[in-house]
Amino acid sequence: MRLAAIEARLAAIASEIESRGAELTADQLSALETEVNDLKTERAGILAANEQRSNLLSSIAEGREAGATVTRSFPSPSTPAEGDEARALDDDRYATVEYRRAFMAYALRGTPIPAEYRADALTKTTDVGAVIPTTVLNKIVEKLEAVGMILPLVTRTAYRGGLAIPVSTAKPVATWVNEGAGSDKQKKTVAKDGMITFAYHKLRCAVAVSLEVDTMAMSAFEATLINNAVEAMTKAIEQAIVSGDGTGKPKGILAETPATGQALTSGAPSYADLINAEAALPQAYENGAVWCMSKKTFMSYYGLQDETGQPIGRVNYGLAGKPERSLLGRPVVVCDYVPSYASGLATGQVFAFLFNFADYVLNTNYQMGIKKYEDNDTDDLVTKAIMLVDGKVVDNNSLVTIAKSA
Repeated sequence: MRLAAIEARLAAIASEIESRGAELTADQLSALETEVNDLKTERAGILAANEQRSNLLSSIAEGREAGATVTRSFPSPSTPAEGDEARALDDDRYATVEYRRAFMAYALRGTPIPAEYRADALTKTTDVGAVIPTTVLNKIVEKLEAVGMILPLVTRTAYRGGLAIPVSTAKPVATWVNEGAGSDKQKKTVAKDGMITFAYHKLRCAVAVSLEVDTMAMSAFEATLINNAVEAMTKAIEQAIVSGDGTGKPKGILAETPATGQALTSGAPSYADLINAEAALPQAYENGAVWCMSKKTFMSYYGLQDETGQPIGRVNYGLAGKPERSLLGRPVVVCDYVPSYASGLATGQVFAFLFNFADYVLNTNYQMGIKKYEDNDTDDLVTKAIMLVDGKVVDNNSLVTIAKSA
């Protein structure tokens, strides 16, 4: 009776909308829409309950029928005339109509198959691998890479458009004068060809996964993708700062030509290398200059001793517990972007250098941004990191290099 009332009310609402549609206000239409949704929800619930009751009654009736049939499925072979027929039935009991009905009830409704059709079995620990859920830690373990040592040391700018920095090598000179006398006026000159101009180089890292993977993967997967993209960008920038060739990327420190007398050579790491490098570094550029080399090269210098037998290298531990390396009191930045010294290193290859990283300017016109978009052709979901960056050495007077000699 309730279903009939619901259908009658829905028909009345439809008739009212058709006849008075133009006259109904927005609030009236909203109220009618709410009432229609409630009636439809109530109707669906009544229909589902009716269907559930019907299925339950059918299940009870079929269960009784199957049980009654199974009890008389195996006649006793006590009569000699019926013994052969009974044995044949017992040998092929799974081909009987009774078994097929019992199996159908088990497959559709989970009704247990009678014991006559089941063999004794024991579930062991080797059988539960498919039903015990695997616990996965929400973390992906990856091989570590050392990044982030160089980027915090350089000078960062963020100018839109081409950045130009004038460079002057001429400075005014002060002169001693007598009482009441003046000095010649001097001009501060900046050569036109002494401008250092920054261009645009686009750095991009994109990782794509299929729609299915993105939908089913755990949260650690998405977080790892973003961390990988940021780490790859940082590594590319730092590598360009140290050894970039300036073609399609920033020009690195090692691509610069040191000032006269500041490009040194050495057959192998020695105490004399450090002395000669300190002597070649101008006194005006002493403050802020640090060593830069690989960890393997630093350990080669660390094992050296001075004339009194004292090690020339130091590894102290700061307040945060991080190792603070130094050679002859000067800090050392270890990184993987400078080749390590080895006997097979090419002649002229730089394996260590002194430099004040503040003399390197990194200009980022568009800061690193993370975007996610969908490829409409393949339905792949792409995580993209992109930025515009350029960098150059603006003053090479603090650069002292040590290259392998022949």
